[in-house]
Amino acid sequence: MSENHVLQGAYHVLERTSEAFPEPLRNIANPPEKLYVVGYPEALVPGLAVIGARKATPYGRSCARRFARIAAEKGVVVISGGARGCDSEAHRAALDAQGRTVVFLGGGCDCIYPAEHERLFQRVVDNGGAVASEHPWGFAPLPYTFRARNRLIAGLADAVLIVEAGLPSGTFSTADEALEAGKEVLVVPGAITSESSRGSNRLLFQGATPIVDDDSFEDAVLRACGMLKRPSAGFAMPHSDNPIVCAVLAAPMDNDSLLELAIAEYGAASARTKLMESLAEAEASHIIARQPDGKWGPVMPTG
Repeated sequence: MSENHVLQGAYHVLERTSEAFPEPLRNIANPPEKLYVVGYPEALVPGLAVIGARKATPYGRSCARRFARIAAEKGVVVISGGARGCDSEAHRAALDAQGRTVVFLGGGCDCIYPAEHERLFQRVVDNGGAVASEHPWGFAPLPYTFRARNRLIAGLADAVLIVEAGLPSGTFSTADEALEAGKEVLVVPGAITSESSRGSNRLLFQGATPIVDDDSFEDAVLRACGMLKRPSAGFAMPHSDNPIVCAVLAAPMDNDSLLELAIAEYGAASARTKLMESLAEAEASHIIARQPDGKWGPVMPTG
């Protein structure tokens, strides 16, 4: 191992043929033969990628923090590239929310870049997350490796949230990888007078999903990631005593109709949280599932 080894924790090498290798990354274009990981390989699960400008404005940084925190609080793993600006803000917000986060680096995991993020990456490992790379220990980051790294971020994520991007922008390569893989691209709009938001607004013009407030973000993450906030140990899976699950078992329902029901049952303040928890728990129990038309419906017995 390289003398640049700085992160404390378990070091792993995951072969593409091993069970520990994350399944989504087997199916991307040019999948890596190996992943080099510091921390917890079990953190390498589908989640939400949060990316944006390195030279981020206060607006971009605050949006990265805001939405990464909300995702982490709902149990969604936050994935990013560990760069200055929006990436690092997303990682910090996820950690502050007691969530897991994954960092994909352009070089080896023992060649920290940027160097000032060593303490941040150590927090990622210490809090159950992972710092990962397709490059071996001692591999110095090079300009071309960062763009290649972006396919791993997009490949592992269920959806990619772009909080701020100018033109031209390296962020676009991650958006392109996500679109090519059939992942949803979410974008926070910016002022049309802001150079830092020209790329973001262009993606919206091209058809990306706009994130205009917390509600639109939660709806998009629910749609893309499906399972939010796993139940704690001993929590009974919802079934006959849960009005939301009962309604879905009676007839398929879309998100808007389910939200109306949740508001009627639980009140506006906690409706969205209750709805997400109910759907996630029932889906994990294989009671309900998302149907091709986007509605939630009962899982049909087979055989």
